[in-house]
Amino acid sequence: RQRPRKMRAAGLLCAALWGLLLPPINADEGILHASGNGVPPVTKDYCIVYNSNWISLPNSLNNATFRTLENLTSTVLCNSSEVPSGLMKDKAVVVMRGNCTFLEKARIAQRSGAKMLLIASKARLAPPSDNKTDFENVTLPVALIRYNDIVDMQLTLGNDINVTLYSPPLPEFDCSMVVIFLIAVFTVALGGYWSGVAELENLKATASPGERETRRKKEENVTFTPLTVILFVVICCVMLVLLYFFYKWLVYVIISVFCLASATSLYNCLAALIGEIPFGQCRITCCNKNIEVRLIFLAAFCIAAAVVWAVFRNEDRWAWILQDILGVAFCLNFIKTLKMPNFKSCVILLGLLLLYDVFFVFITPFITKLPVVIRVPRLEYSAATLCDMPFSLLGFGDIIVPGLLVAYCRRFDVQTSSSSVYYISCTIAYAVGMVLTFIVLALMKMGQPALLYLVPCTLITSSLVAWRRKEMKKFWKGSNYQVAFAFIQLLDYKAKAYSGSQMVVISVNVKLQSCSS
Repeated sequence: RQRPRKMRAAGLLCAALWGLLLPPINADEGILHASGNGVPPVTKDYCIVYNSNWISLPNSLNNATFRTLENLTSTVLCNSSEVPSGLMKDKAVVVMRGNCTFLEKARIAQRSGAKMLLIASKARLAPPSDNKTDFENVTLPVALIRYNDIVDMQLTLGNDINVTLYSPPLPEFDCSMVVIFLIAVFTVALGGYWSGVAELENLKATASPGERETRRKKEENVTFTPLTVILFVVICCVMLVLLYFFYKWLVYVIISVFCLASATSLYNCLAALIGEIPFGQCRITCCNKNIEVRLIFLAAFCIAAAVVWAVFRNEDRWAWILQDILGVAFCLNFIKTLKMPNFKSCVILLGLLLLYDVFFVFITPFITKLPVVIRVPRLEYSAATLCDMPFSLLGFGDIIVPGLLVAYCRRFDVQTSSSSVYYISCTIAYAVGMVLTFIVLALMKMGQPALLYLVPCTLITSSLVAWRRKEMKKFWKGSNYQVAFAFIQLLDYKAKAYSGSQMVVISVNVKLQSCSS
């Protein structure tokens, strides 16, 4: 069993090295604009792939020339005898991809008088890779198109079709990035604030010492330690490697886990809001527990939302909205529930996941198919919206990982009464890191590991604030919950002395010292 795995790993390594040694292919994406001859005329755009070393396409539809499409997908055009003479003259010809080269097809089409050659492929659209010098005498445009698009073209537009090719320049900036930015910053800020509210409620609790001990143990169950941080990162790496080899099976496991976690998270988020509404609080008794009726309906609604997404997740027209809502709820609940005990654990977690993100972002394009990203449709029209995935993406990790640091800063503000300076500074640093990510994305025109910019911005900013306030030691070690509960126990303590029927309340002021220093 070990030998096939070693051979597979060696094969992947050889493929990677071979890919580095191969010369780059200038593959560009373009648009085939098809128009029917009906009244009114029906038009539709399709994706094409071409080699920019061979030809240059017009950058706008106004500069493009239309040709009548001749459907010859019954042939592969590997020799001139396959097509009657004169059939291709001054037309755009579409043929099937066969065993002969693109150059051979192009020469035959050009000799037959064709003005455009489209090669239909049932496989993935791989870029043509013949030498540029071989195409010096070829003047007609050559492009690849999906065979299914040719079939759809005939069903939609009929048999009398005019087509043209053009390649609009890629937009430097897409407005969907603004939506992604607002969603990310809103989620991180709200998740951190919610974590601080929960911390404040814990500190203000006036429960008995026994209940305080129970609350403390419950908090420890959701607190990261340096060891659990390392284990968490290792599990992430192992899971991603398993996804690479067993994607067809594990993808459904990931979808199921996401549905369960997102439904629970959406319930927790909405239940917190509903709890502030003083109406509709009627209860029923079930299993010796009093349950609010409105919470039962809320649970059914959250489960239904997750199920609807799972069933219709491939409906790109609207399923992305439901995925984003569930994703934001998941991130909020994650940030609020999981607590970093100190800045040291934050540095370890963010540092390791930064390396993880940089290493895996370039070798896991399949991860975009999983429900672990925020998706927003691209608003600027280009060839990429037809050929590539028409969504701008941001991984949940790019929200949750810095969000855990923002939440720690907010809880530290609550524990030290520092007027939210850590929380506000870290949130602003996260926003700056997102802007840097988008700037580099626009300049590089390729996917970026967002944590490469978010982690330094947030960690450095938090460190500078702690250093400036001379609280670095306390910020690094954190405040354990035993100290926090001792703080409140002493702060709220009032010695009550009774003299006859009159009660005298003596307030006790206690100077507190951190037992962790």
